[in-house]
Amino acid sequence: MAESPQARSFRVVCPAGQESLVEALLHSQGYEFEPEPVSPWTRRLTKEPRPLGSSLAAFFGLIYIQDRSSMLPPLALAPQNGDAVLDMCASPGSKTGFLAQLAGPDGFVMGNEPNAQRLATLRQNLFNLNLPHTATCGYAGESLPLPDASWQKIQLDPPCSGWGTVDKNPNVMKLWQGDKVKPLVGIQRLLLREAARLLAPGGVVVYSTCTTNVQENEEQVRWATQELGLIPEPLAPFEGFVFEDPLLPGCEGTLRVDASRSSAQGFYIARFRKEGDSPPPEPVSAMRVQGIHRQALRGPCADPDMLPDGEVALFGSAAMFLPQQALNLLPESFRWRGYPLGKASRGEVRVSPRMRCMMPPADQCAAGALNVEEPELISGLLSGQSIDLARGAYAGSVDASLPEAGLYFRGLPLGRLRIKGRRALWAER
Repeated sequence: MAESPQARSFRVVCPAGQESLVEALLHSQGYEFEPEPVSPWTRRLTKEPRPLGSSLAAFFGLIYIQDRSSMLPPLALAPQNGDAVLDMCASPGSKTGFLAQLAGPDGFVMGNEPNAQRLATLRQNLFNLNLPHTATCGYAGESLPLPDASWQKIQLDPPCSGWGTVDKNPNVMKLWQGDKVKPLVGIQRLLLREAARLLAPGGVVVYSTCTTNVQENEEQVRWATQELGLIPEPLAPFEGFVFEDPLLPGCEGTLRVDASRSSAQGFYIARFRKEGDSPPPEPVSAMRVQGIHRQALRGPCADPDMLPDGEVALFGSAAMFLPQQALNLLPESFRWRGYPLGKASRGEVRVSPRMRCMMPPADQCAAGALNVEEPELISGLLSGQSIDLARGAYAGSVDASLPEAGLYFRGLPLGRLRIKGRRALWAER
């Protein structure tokens, strides 16, 4: 059994009510875990027979592996169902995805990442997690072309020295010492200033780092308070963690994770509010799109009515979902990308087989469903095997004349199989 010095934690990522099914899929492959007290979505591994990232739950985006300290900033920001959130430094998407879970399908989360390679990682992670109420952009975080006071909730987890990750990166404190930290402190202040500009009166920004360096933590809190007029809001300690006292006066109510006693990375979290009451939002020249009818997405196992409020539009051969809140919030000149649904060809849209968020319950799948009881058959499909629909337990359960069939694990939607010659197979192209 694989072991690690710190207990590995993860989030369950699924619609409410499917958590027990995701847990059953993990149990079926020998994983054991216990609830994390910090959130109903979080778990801590107690048995890992093989790397968790190779599990079926991870492949289908039903879990996200994340250090437990990294889960705290979204919980500190605490978006409510329907909220719009800006994540200014989003890659790889750990916090972006959790924010999207907390905001719910009626909410909206914009993840910004200026580095092209890291932006691609962010987009792939959000896609795998089936979070269509997210969008991404690639601007420098310190100069986002967005209107003043346009966001009620902002997450800011800026580049930092990473001293809190020393257990995993032993050389990190040697790399970031003395004057080498000054550029990081500078960019953090530029990002804080931009967050203050974008924040609506009465709005909240959470600032967090994975370092233990006082220059990037408490000193930044005092600077944001004195120079930007942001008002610190005390955070209550989270259950299951041990916190150290802040290292500077005036920073009471900020959280400094004690890494060794919390079995987690060192982390620092501060929450600020912008003074004033939030006025009605200023109108923007919102993006106008030539959408396509949602029915163009309908397939035997894909229901477009399960998508959140928004538009479906074609960009070249790509069918993209554009959340309605994004269309309402973002100026027409702002360049961003919605959520990829699939590819269009010859007037038809082939929805990605990974779009489990569009799959109806197994007993309502028009093509029929392969509702699997054990994980071995699913693993075989992913390794290139196919299923003969005319034989065995699935004979007659699927309409083999249709191009696809739903794949479920004990009722849990996983994805859609392609049907070729009365055989079902997993194919993503």
